[in-house]
Amino acid sequence: MGPTASGKTDIAIELCRRFPFEVISVDSALVYRGMDIGTAKPDADTLGETPHRLIDIREPEDSYSAGEFVRDALEEMRSIFESGRTPLLVGGTMMYFRSLTAGMAELPAADAELRAAIDAEAEERGWPALHEELRQVDPVAAERINPNDSQRIQRALEVYRLSGRALSAWQQSETDAAPAEDIAFEKLALLVEPRSLLHERIALRLERMLDAGFLDEVRRLMRRPGLRRESPAMRAVGYRQFWSHLAGECSFEEARSRALAATRQLAKRQITWLRSENGLKAFDALDSGVTDAISGSLAARQD
Repeated sequence: MGPTASGKTDIAIELCRRFPFEVISVDSALVYRGMDIGTAKPDADTLGETPHRLIDIREPEDSYSAGEFVRDALEEMRSIFESGRTPLLVGGTMMYFRSLTAGMAELPAADAELRAAIDAEAEERGWPALHEELRQVDPVAAERINPNDSQRIQRALEVYRLSGRALSAWQQSETDAAPAEDIAFEKLALLVEPRSLLHERIALRLERMLDAGFLDEVRRLMRRPGLRRESPAMRAVGYRQFWSHLAGECSFEEARSRALAATRQLAKRQITWLRSENGLKAFDALDSGVTDAISGSLAARQD
């Protein structure tokens, strides 16, 4: 596990060279086809050497929830175990990790930063516009919530953005999928300290994405007839901000600034999740010997 831009993929590939591992992606954006540059999806050569399961399994018009991830991940994990190998789950979608290891019996807890972001969107677009967005992802909840009921709209959108699952679906069923109680997990995390170094890595990665054609990727997505800015896939950081730019609503510099801020906020939420995770072994992502340290930890566990 680890925040965005912490180098998870590179280390995972090296671990697969040292151990009989197969990678399962734990990323709510990598599931979507056609979203390659802005999600930092591993390229074809990388996937050729180290295949990643649960990548490119949905069209960007589709939704994908934490409950669906749990079911898919368990199926892939058991397939890997049956082959005599070990699953290596790699990613930064902390809700997916938590749902897999602990289940989904409770609604996601309130997230102050996400609520502030929703409030900022409402200030810019108005609560009725956010209510319409809610209608796209949770028509059942939208039907019973007044378009000006800011508190309930905010909570419904917060739950959906945190989990990828509609509030009404949470309320209809106490749990969407059981935790993997028969599987023992070794929880490893990459952290980057001080935070300023992580911010530098995030900024550098965004520039590389833009140089690689991120704007052209967003243009192609905008041409898809069934895809909207409010679609679940477009919650991935960067896409909605540059969609606004290409729609003529803000300058390139403003979109880049918003994308950078959104990515930093994401990283902060990921780190908060990691700090609340029980039984976690943390490693310095910038330590030149980090892969050796992780390998040593895993080898000791096997012994």
